[in-house]
Amino acid sequence: MPRIEVTPDIAIEESEIAFSFVRSSGPGGQNVNKVETAAQLRFDVTRSASLDEALKRRLQRLAGAKLTKEGVLVIFAQTHRSREQNRREALARLLALIAAAAAAPKARVKTRPSLAARARRVETKIRRGETKRLRSSPVA
Repeated sequence: MPRIEVTPDIAIEESEIAFSFVRSSGPGGQNVNKVETAAQLRFDVTRSASLDEALKRRLQRLAGAKLTKEGVLVIFAQTHRSREQNRREALARLLALIAAAAAAPKARVKTRPSLAARARRVETKIRRGETKRLRSSPVA
């Protein structure tokens, strides 16, 4: 079974990806009205044997609106006039999405403002308050 390499340690089975072709929208005249060149790629994230659970969760979070309720990732490519170019673009977008999900997120290091930063903040607040106080009308 042919495999598509995403990263050196991640590869997905070609059989897990389904392509269908539909008519593109927008301008293009007779070509757009007759030829089904827009590529629709479908990849079932939840049932994929090639991806581990953590990667699946990150991919589902990154996919957003491209993910159906059933957990199928749908990518639609119609920028090119040829079916093959649109197929390649849809596949490239899928691989880029999986590669982005494969990059483990950095753990956030909790920090606090320095003493000098807190002093600057208070000083700014005092200056701003003074400016506003001077704008008010004089008390009789």
